Amino acid sequence: MNRSRAAITALVAAALLGLPALAQVPAGFDTPEDARAALASARQQQRNARARGERLEREAARSQEAAAKAKAAAAALAARVQQAEAGIAAAEAQLALTNRERRALADKLAERRRPLVRLTGALQAMSRRPLALSALQPGSLRDLVYTRAVLDSTIPLVRQRTAALRTDLDRAKVLEAEARVALAELRAGEAELRQRRGQLVALAAQERLKAQQAAGGADREAERALVLAEQALDLDQLVERLEAAGTLRERLAALPGPLPRPADPAAARMAAPPRPAPSETAPPARYQLPVAGRITAGFGEADPSGQRRAGIALAARPRAQVVAPGAGRVSFAGPYRGYGRIVIIEHAHGWTSLVTGLATLDVAVGQQVTAGSPLGLAPAARGEVALELRQGGQPLNPLDHLR
Repeated sequence: MNRSRAAITALVAAALLGLPALAQVPAGFDTPEDARAALASARQQQRNARARGERLEREAARSQEAAAKAKAAAAALAARVQQAEAGIAAAEAQLALTNRERRALADKLAERRRPLVRLTGALQAMSRRPLALSALQPGSLRDLVYTRAVLDSTIPLVRQRTAALRTDLDRAKVLEAEARVALAELRAGEAELRQRRGQLVALAAQERLKAQQAAGGADREAERALVLAEQALDLDQLVERLEAAGTLRERLAALPGPLPRPADPAAARMAAPPRPAPSETAPPARYQLPVAGRITAGFGEADPSGQRRAGIALAARPRAQVVAPGAGRVSFAGPYRGYGRIVIIEHAHGWTSLVTGLATLDVAVGQQVTAGSPLGLAPAARGEVALELRQGGQPLNPLDHLR
C-alpha cells in the first residue's frame, strides 16, 4: 500500500518538477502571424543577399579592371552585411515564436498541475502514516480497504494525466533546445555582422578617397550640389535641377570631337552631317531595394500631410546597411532638411534614384557606384528609408523595375 502511494507521489512529483525554465527572450511581435511572416521574409532576404554576394564575388574575381573589381568587391561585402542582418532578423523572429509557444505551454502546464499538486499533497500525507498504525486504529482497516479501492480507480486516471503532462514537458524541452539554437545563431550573426561592417567601412573609405582623387572637379561639383540644395524649395525641385545638370553633362560628353579638315572641299559639302543616336529609355539593368525591411508605405499612397508619395518607404533595422539600388553616378550626397542624409544617383538613359533617411554616408558626389554598392547606414533607432525612382522627372513605382 505504502509502496503504491509512494510510487504515485514520485510519478506526479517528477512530472511537476520537470518543466524547464523559460528564457528571457523579447517577443517583439504582436501576433504569431506577424512573427511567422517576419521569419519567412527574413529568410527570403537572407537567400537573396547570399545570391547577390556570391554573384558579385564572382564578378570581382573575373574583372580585370581595378576600379570595376573594387566596386564589385565592395558591393559583395555590402551584400554579405545584408545577409548577416537578415540572419539576425530571422533568428529574432524564431526566438519570438519559440518563446510565445513556451509561454502558452507553461500556462497550460500550470493549469494541469493544480489538481495534481493537491493529489500529491494528500498522497504524501498518507504515505507518512505507517501501515501498522493504521491497522491498529478503530475503523482503520475498513478505511484502508476503502482507500485501496479508491486508489485502484484513481491510479489509471493519474497515469493518464501524468502521461499527457510528460508529453507537454517533452515538447517544452524541444522548444528549449530550439530557443538555444536560435539564440546561438543570433549571437553568431551579430559577431559576423560586426566583422563584415568593419571590413566594409574600411573598403568604402578607400573607394571614396580614390573617387575624390580621380575626379579633379569633384569638390567643386559637391559645392554646387550643396548650393542647389540650399536654393531648392523642396526635394522635387532639387532632383529636377540635378537631373537637368546631369542631362547637360551627358550631352556635352556625347559631342563628337574635332574632325580633320578634308583636302577636297567638295567632299566636305557632300559629307552627311552626323545623326544623333536615338535616345534610349531602358531602365537600369539591375535594380534592387536599398535596404532589407518591410514596406510601410507604397507608391502613390497619401502621406501624413495628404500628398501622394513619389516612392516607397521601408522599415529599416537599426544601423542597417543601405546600398545603391542601381548602377550610376552620385550627383548628391549629404543632409537635406527633413529627410536626414540623402543620396541621388543618376542612372543611364535619364533615370534617377533618390534614397532618403540615411544616418551616415559612405559615398561622395561624382563617385561611380554599381547596384549594391554601399551608400551608408540607417539610423541607430528604427526608422524609414525611402526610395524614389524617376525617368525624365516622372516618378515611377520602384517595385515595377526590381530585377
